[in-house]
Amino acid sequence: MPRPRSSCSNSTRVLAEIGDDRTRFADAKALKAYAGSAPVTRASGKSHAVMVRRVKNQRLAAAGYVWAFASLTASPSARAHYDRCRKAGDRHSSAQRNLYNRFLGCLHHCLATGTLYSESTAFPAPPKLELAIAA
Repeated sequence: MPRPRSSCSNSTRVLAEIGDDRTRFADAKALKAYAGSAPVTRASGKSHAVMVRRVKNQRLAAAGYVWAFASLTASPSARAHYDRCRKAGDRHSSAQRNLYNRFLGCLHHCLATGTLYSESTAFPAPPKLELAIAA
């Protein structure tokens, strides 16, 4: 399980809330929606709104926020991801939810494929932008 700075009881809570049926969630998107970390998009005509998901597994969401918050001090890559979200204009809760969303995607991948968590795979280095010099 991806566990940067996740306590044993918190990890147990996350796994217990997800359950032991590996076919329960068809993809990571379904797991993220169940946990409440995926945003809800409402669009009608010209209006478009992205909101926080209110209907969710509250216990899993609470454990996830603790997991994301604790990882900020233990994982430099998670901290960098959080800081990028904050720099982009997200509030603390939104950036933390975005980090939790990323962790849930990693967790689903690890459980589905049977691989171990790798921070370099979970948070690849952002691509370097090279400026083209006009000749």
